[in-house]
Amino acid sequence: MQSAANTEWENQSRITEIIFLGFENIQELRVLLFLVFLVIYIVTVTVNMLIIALVMADQHLHTPMYFFLGNLSCLETCYTSTIMPRLISSLLTGDITTSATGCITQMYFFGSLAAAECYLLAAMSYDRYLAICKPLHYATFMTGRLCLQLIAGSWISAFLAISIIVSFVSQLTFCGPNEIDHFFCELTLVVKLSCSDTNAVEFVAFLFATIFTLPPFLLTIISYVLIIATILRISSITGKQKAFSTCSSHLVVVTIFYGTLMIAYVLPKNNTLRDLNKLFSVFYTVLTPMVNPLIYSLRNKDVKQALKKYASMFLAFPRIQTIRANPFRITSS
Repeated sequence: MQSAANTEWENQSRITEIIFLGFENIQELRVLLFLVFLVIYIVTVTVNMLIIALVMADQHLHTPMYFFLGNLSCLETCYTSTIMPRLISSLLTGDITTSATGCITQMYFFGSLAAAECYLLAAMSYDRYLAICKPLHYATFMTGRLCLQLIAGSWISAFLAISIIVSFVSQLTFCGPNEIDHFFCELTLVVKLSCSDTNAVEFVAFLFATIFTLPPFLLTIISYVLIIATILRISSITGKQKAFSTCSSHLVVVTIFYGTLMIAYVLPKNNTLRDLNKLFSVFYTVLTPMVNPLIYSLRNKDVKQALKKYASMFLAFPRIQTIRANPFRITSS
């Protein structure tokens, strides 16, 4: 009788929607936050799509380095799109609820793309290591086939791993409370809403989090230790500057990504640091996808040249059309 009563109580109190409390304590800034996040999202998508278009269109960018960069821009666009549209909509309408299914779906895509980015950044570090430390063997090692394998491996393994975690989460019973003090569905916070045993899902999540952060992070660190050691052995200052310029953009991106990610998850989850934790979450979920392509475009000579080339072609297009429409028009000097 008691078991039946418990089952009936769980069915009646089972969560069907989630309430986000992320920005509830600063309601007076809701309109300002809406405008800021809207501009950030538009800039993020525009700049990332521009880099993808440049990599596809310009023959000089058809190299492994820019193939990885194009994939990173694609990933960043998808990554920020799992959170930003919902966040912008809630700031505009004031609706801070989402369905439990929608929450798990967001968690799945966000987790998959974040995990894929860890290994993609590691692959880019390996590419820079080969280019600087093994320049004579670079073309032999970093073939088009290897590039595809690294990219496909990053995406497929990440989505498969998060699918396993989400399958465990979907088996949990959520009885309330149904409030998350964040602006998106973060795994650790969602699991806390469960009234069933969460040991299995917590272990699986910890296992995959370790697999998808520690090895690529160590590979990235080792790659850059070897890269820096190689650069320091170059005798000429010009040679050092040229070698460092090829990897400095990626080093900045890696530092921002892992730095904000670690701070957000290493900080204690107490009331005093909760708002600070949200701030760093904004950095790696909202600002990083916008900053990354800007860093590459501003610090990379090849990307800037391609951008200038196609910008001049775009600006010259109306003039060419005018000349074609009026081929015999004579303008006075």
